Amino acid sequence: MSLRVEQSLSQLLHEAFVSLRTLGKRSILALLGIVIGSSSVVALINIGHNAAVDAALIFKDMGTDTLVAQFPPKADSSVPMRARLDLDAVRQAVPGIAHIGALSLFSGPIVFQGRSVNANFVGSTPDIPAALRLALREGRFLSAFDANETYGVIGDQIAQALGAPGAPLKLGDRVRINDYLFQVVGILHHQPRAMLMPVQANESLFIPADGMRRIYASPQIGNVIIRAAPGQDMERIARDAAAALQRQLTEHSVDITVPQQMIDGMTRQSRTFAYLLLALGAISLVGGGVGVMNVMLMNVSERRREIGIRMALGARQRDIRNLFLLEAITLTAVGALCGAVLGMTAAWLYAWLSGWAFALAVAALPLGVGSTLLVGLFFGIYPAVSASRLQPVEALRDE
Repeated sequence: MSLRVEQSLSQLLHEAFVSLRTLGKRSILALLGIVIGSSSVVALINIGHNAAVDAALIFKDMGTDTLVAQFPPKADSSVPMRARLDLDAVRQAVPGIAHIGALSLFSGPIVFQGRSVNANFVGSTPDIPAALRLALREGRFLSAFDANETYGVIGDQIAQALGAPGAPLKLGDRVRINDYLFQVVGILHHQPRAMLMPVQANESLFIPADGMRRIYASPQIGNVIIRAAPGQDMERIARDAAAALQRQLTEHSVDITVPQQMIDGMTRQSRTFAYLLLALGAISLVGGGVGVMNVMLMNVSERRREIGIRMALGARQRDIRNLFLLEAITLTAVGALCGAVLGMTAAWLYAWLSGWAFALAVAALPLGVGSTLLVGLFFGIYPAVSASRLQPVEALRDE
């Protein structure tokens, strides 16, 4: 029984391919429409997915357990921001804070052996390295005992710019800022860029917060960086930390950025963008389906006499219907497979040209191939049913 079914199916497939081949250019044009539609769905889903991944990485580099506090002045206030905050009081008032540190920022030239480079000068408290996830290549970080010392930890990019071939900047060297010499006690590893951070470590020299007075007469705290312990509710910590900081400030507000909220918003935007791209691909796919229906209607019209002969020899309506439906699905399946390969290639090429890391969207191939087959089935039903409803006498009269 199973052998008979296999022979019957293979015979039907053979007849379907023979019939489509006899249609010549019309079959090829319909196939091309399906390939374009299928490849559009696969490519656009992948492009949307890779765009979302690339955008999310910009924010995830910062770390979803990190908060950044800023202190804009209140309306009509001209009082400068304070140079110090009681961060220990904030830590005690807000359970779940693992690290908290303050930053004072300034910029200017840094000189070493006659070479000068513009850099960011970052007055930092001892907990800043852990809050910012800084990693050392050599040396050590600044500690609470270095508050009055002229020590500095230098970023990788600045260290390379100040060094010379055969004479790199090394631990113990002294760099000049204005009239002060700062001894390098640490050199940082290259750090990934984090768009939401107020400072890029590669382009910075970290010095003790109290030492900022040597560079800038009136240093002010620009940001407070908070890193939460694992498993904490970031919105709760942001809310409580803002209240604790606000108690120390009367002329300034406290604005805290929660990266997870931005990532969630970016995810929603990316999902909307993906739906839009999917709709555009579906429009192309429907156009290909119309082409399939047109070819199958022409096929039915040209084979009316053959249909009449088949019915006269005992073929049932469902046999005729299944024959033409199989031809439509065969045409669509070939187009779906070719379109999937073409769509993946186009998505990879687009990611390569855009400088993204290519990642295959899980839903791309099932949606692309599956939707193409459904479109072929939908647009093939009408011609197949029309062929099965032909009367044998009328079909045999056709010349």
